[in-house]
Amino acid sequence: MNEAFLPPADGLANLAPPEVQRLAARMAQDAFTRIFRLTLESDEAALQAAVSEMQQRASNWAHAAADDDARALRLALLASGIDQWGLAYAQAFGLAALPGVSNLLGGLRNGLDAAADARFQQQYAAIELAEGDAVDFKMELRRNIHLALWHAMIACADRDEALAILAALGGMLVALVKRMPVLGWRLVADALANIQMRCLSDAAASADLARETTEGLFVALRQALPREISEPMFAQANQAVIAWQQARRVH
Repeated sequence: MNEAFLPPADGLANLAPPEVQRLAARMAQDAFTRIFRLTLESDEAALQAAVSEMQQRASNWAHAAADDDARALRLALLASGIDQWGLAYAQAFGLAALPGVSNLLGGLRNGLDAAADARFQQQYAAIELAEGDAVDFKMELRRNIHLALWHAMIACADRDEALAILAALGGMLVALVKRMPVLGWRLVADALANIQMRCLSDAAASADLARETTEGLFVALRQALPREISEPMFAQANQAVIAWQQARRVH
């Protein structure tokens, strides 16, 4: 976010301050990553044990909030985050289903009475009701999903696999801009800036296919989005990279 832009007021910040929202996004990422790894390893016993452990951890964290609505929102943030990771990976890797994710999402609501479940559903819907609500959660979550898929794309040795992830990631970014007219392109600019920073700091995307697909992602976004959106989006990403480079030189 550049300093000249003031995002819409976060109507959920009173229930979940920014640091709580960012922690929820990281917890959702950790939970999904663990489930995905155990699914790939086909270790059913370890997967079931991990799901049970994560359900308990999520419940404990939610119950640490100040009141019923704040507890419901914490649980809803976790569920929303895990669900979005699952949808993104299913799309990018052509997965029919991830049973571990479904089991965990179902388990998060186990033990809720009717009133608590109604509060959960209300808070889950509230996250997406207004763009500016839970904005710190949305920024942290989407940045990490986009970067994870980009890393998966540039790690591919198979061209078809890399291009499939490229198509999925590009589609997600374009859809985000369309779904969130005010904040969407700024979230995409944040992802593009972070990709460029990784390339500069870690020499990521140095292999031919990785470089080709990374450049292809940027080109595809320019082509898919109208100029009045793509130009400020890329300008903001470039400004963030320049500021990051200047800060590195100072230190």
